[in-house]
Amino acid sequence: MKKLISIVTPCYNEEENVEEIYRQIKDIFNRLEKYDYEHIFIDNSSEDKTVSILKDLAKKDHNVKIIVNTRNFGDIRSIFYGLCQARGDGVVFIAADMQDPPAMIPEFIRKWEEGFPVVKGIKTSSEENHFIYKLRSCYYRFANKLSDVELDTHFNGFGLYDKKVVAIFREMPDTYPYLRGLIAELGFESAKIEYRQAERKRGRSKYRNVYKLYDYAMIGITSHSRVPLKIATIAGFFMASLSFLIAVGYLIAKLLFWPMFPMGMAPLIIAVFFLFSVQLFFIGILGEYIGLMHIRSLKRPMVVEKERINFD
Repeated sequence: MKKLISIVTPCYNEEENVEEIYRQIKDIFNRLEKYDYEHIFIDNSSEDKTVSILKDLAKKDHNVKIIVNTRNFGDIRSIFYGLCQARGDGVVFIAADMQDPPAMIPEFIRKWEEGFPVVKGIKTSSEENHFIYKLRSCYYRFANKLSDVELDTHFNGFGLYDKKVVAIFREMPDTYPYLRGLIAELGFESAKIEYRQAERKRGRSKYRNVYKLYDYAMIGITSHSRVPLKIATIAGFFMASLSFLIAVGYLIAKLLFWPMFPMGMAPLIIAVFFLFSVQLFFIGILGEYIGLMHIRSLKRPMVVEKERINFD
C-alpha cells in the first residue's frame, strides 16, 4: 500500500503563484510513483482570484483540496490549522510564494524514510533584500540567546513532519501556536537540509509588513522565553539601587558644599525621562506576555471555515 504525503500550502492573494506551485508539486509526485499525495490549500479569505483559480484546479484534480476561511485569521493560525487537517503519513509545509523550492520534497521524503520524524529546510542564504536577511539573522541569534529551547536559525517551517508529530499538534489546546518554536519545544530528532531561498518572482510578499514582522518576533520570544521578564526584574532592582546611591551622593554633596552646589533641574528632568522610558519599555514587554496569555485563554476557534472542497 502506498504511503500518503500531504502537502499543505497556505495562501492569501497568491493568484499569480498557486497554479505554478500546483504544477510543480504534481510533476514531482508523477515521478514519485511509490507515494500518493494530497495538496491542501488553505486560503485566508483572499481578495483576488486565488480561490476561483484553486476551485478550477480542484475540479480537474481530486488531489487538490481547498479550505477557505471566513476571514483573514493571520498566517500563524491558518498555517497550523492547515497542518492539522492533513491525513498523510508525512506532511509537508510549503508556502505559495515559490521562494522555498518544491524540488526539495523528494529529499525531505528520503530523510523521513531514514527515520527522522521532522525534516527541516534551513536557509543558508537568500536572494531577498540583503538588509532584510541580515536583520532576520540578528533576530534569530537574539531569540536563541533568550529562548529556553534551541531555535534553528532561518527555519521558517518549510519541511516535512511525520503523522505522529501532526497528531500532537491536533491535541494541543494552543489557539495561537508558534510553529517554529513548537517544533523545537517538542524535541523530536530532526534532519536539516540547507538551501538558498529564491527571490519572489510574482506577486507581493505578505511578510514585509512591519507590524507582521514585529508580531512574529514578539510571539517567538514570548512563547519560549521568560528572560525578558527576568531582565525587567533585575533592571528594576539595579536602577532602584543606582537611584538611591545617586540620591545619597547628591544629599552628601549638598550638605558639604551647600552654597557652591546648585541642584539644577536638568539632571532631574533627564533622570525622570530616562526612568519613564525604561518603565514604558518593560511595561510593553509585560503587555506582550499578557496579550498572548489573553488570546490563548479565550480558547476561540483557530480559524472558522467558509467552505472546504474535495475532502471526502
